[in-house]
Amino acid sequence: MKEDRKESILETAERLFSENGYDGTSTRAIASEAGVNMAMLNYYFGSKEGLYKAVFERKFKGFHQTLTMLNEENISSWDKLKKYVELYVDRVSAQSCFQRLMQHELSLQQRSGMESFIVAYMLQNINEIRRILKDGIENGSFRDVDIDLTISTLFGTKYYLINLPSLASVMLGKDLTDPEVLNSDIKPRLKKHLYGLLESYLKK
Repeated sequence: MKEDRKESILETAERLFSENGYDGTSTRAIASEAGVNMAMLNYYFGSKEGLYKAVFERKFKGFHQTLTMLNEENISSWDKLKKYVELYVDRVSAQSCFQRLMQHELSLQQRSGMESFIVAYMLQNINEIRRILKDGIENGSFRDVDIDLTISTLFGTKYYLINLPSLASVMLGKDLTDPEVLNSDIKPRLKKHLYGLLESYLKK
């Protein structure tokens, strides 16, 4: 029950922060929508900034655990990379509001320490895909490519589709703000594109 209430607060906070921004969201509004009192919210998170950081921490830690487990699987480097792409695309399309919140925070750089806080967590997850690519090069599965720019290409494609939906919608002729379009059309299309792109670039 305790964890359920904490999750409810975090889910509500993520939605309200992404809709209204940090300054436009009060802890009182979060508590009210989550169905808890202010004392409970303060007990779990201490402050508005503590709650804000916890929203990011929850997402990053969960994905990092998934990626760590993936890297321990006894499968080929290519299969690990394909699984990573599938997990990554599924995650960013399902959590588009969080992705927008994260990019908004990084672009504004208004809160001291938040940028470095987010970047530090992002690097943990980036290091897991770097590990996949590095191992693949070392075991002869992949060509000796620029790992960092390969990762940048992967992330850049996601950024274009999720964080610039107005432009991407015009380019693709689809409404990327519509969750149904994102899931039924764009997501499988993006996976197919990234599989083909990475295979042609990486495989010998």
